Amino acid sequence: MPQIPSTSSLQAAYNWDLSVFDAQQWVINLFAKPRATRYPIKMLRYWFMYHLIREEQIRLGRSLRVCEIGVDRGQMLRFMRDAGFTDIACWVAVDYKLQPELAESGYTRQIEANVDSPDFCLDEQYDVIIVLHLLEHLFDPERLVHRLSAGLVPNGVVIGGFPVTVEWLVAYWQKRIRLTASKFGHVSVFSPQRIRNMATSSGLYLNFISGAFFLRKSGLFLENIKGWLRFNLLWGAFFPALGGEIYWCMRKSIATTN
Repeated sequence: MPQIPSTSSLQAAYNWDLSVFDAQQWVINLFAKPRATRYPIKMLRYWFMYHLIREEQIRLGRSLRVCEIGVDRGQMLRFMRDAGFTDIACWVAVDYKLQPELAESGYTRQIEANVDSPDFCLDEQYDVIIVLHLLEHLFDPERLVHRLSAGLVPNGVVIGGFPVTVEWLVAYWQKRIRLTASKFGHVSVFSPQRIRNMATSSGLYLNFISGAFFLRKSGLFLENIKGWLRFNLLWGAFFPALGGEIYWCMRKSIATTN
């Protein structure tokens, strides 16, 4: 079965729309201080997910069934709606502890669950499963991704992202952060190679991968310049292991069985 063609990281850096940043009217103070710049690099986490989700909707030509694991205060769904994305058949929220802000967030269904539990599984299948800045908080992220593959429809995708480092530093840095990690802190470290291995071991294939930025300093005047954001995206495309954070899409082959 041939793989579905992917968007390259260079295509994304050059062509994916930046105007969705202008549409974001945040009610919740997301990053400890009010948004002060037009293109805050920290919001790229939602921007990458928005475009990966949008490409799935275009590919399928119908509304999507989405499951988001680790929703926090509902920022991802809010970003999608502020950007005008409405092609959602359902959007299910899963989190260890559901926040009060989610009561009026518009999720189709909310599930309070510990995804690190040995008996965790999804009881439905989805077109898109989101694990945005979640896997770095788990001691065995590969185990969760393997379980999530069973929750995908054929050709469905798991999308996510987290901080990134070079392969030769992964084992050392992971051992070090685990010595001092606070509760719910970062305990796993990722390189592009680990992401590829994680996809393969879960019966998925990597459909997209890109680093995100060269330099991030919230409120920096350069974050008002579109060209600065494009430069950071290009850096991440060329040097994903040095891209500060990395975002990816893993696809389930139609031939995969669970």
